[in-house]
Amino acid sequence: MGKAPEFSSALETRVRQSFAAQSMMTTIGGQVVSVAEGQVTIAAPILPGMMQQQGYGHGGLSFALGDTAAGYSALTMVPEGYGVLSTEMKINFLSPAAGVRLRAEGRVIKPGRRLLIVQADVYAETEGGDRHVALLTGTIIPIML
Repeated sequence: MGKAPEFSSALETRVRQSFAAQSMMTTIGGQVVSVAEGQVTIAAPILPGMMQQQGYGHGGLSFALGDTAAGYSALTMVPEGYGVLSTEMKINFLSPAAGVRLRAEGRVIKPGRRLLIVQADVYAETEGGDRHVALLTGTIIPIML
């Protein structure tokens, strides 16, 4: 692998095009909110089909958004011609995902040639403000496309 690319609008386009190809994110209404070097934020509404039995956003939704935001933050740090895959991801649920939308803010903690350490914070957006609902920490591996 070569040197990580400098951030550019071309890199943002690369992230957005890859994200658009994810059928799961399309199904849940996910959207890229922002892209910066080592940081990606995505969000999705808490749809009726994405709730658990008490009416909160399902933990799987929080995990999917956090994993995806963290993974795309890693993608901003790898050279063109490479993709990324999660090799492990841990989640801590901090409070129920009650709100209208979930927002996941992913970031690279430690970039590396073989592994990248990432985190993501997931927030439930409500009329009264945001609530921190989950924290994910994981490891991402670059793969040649």
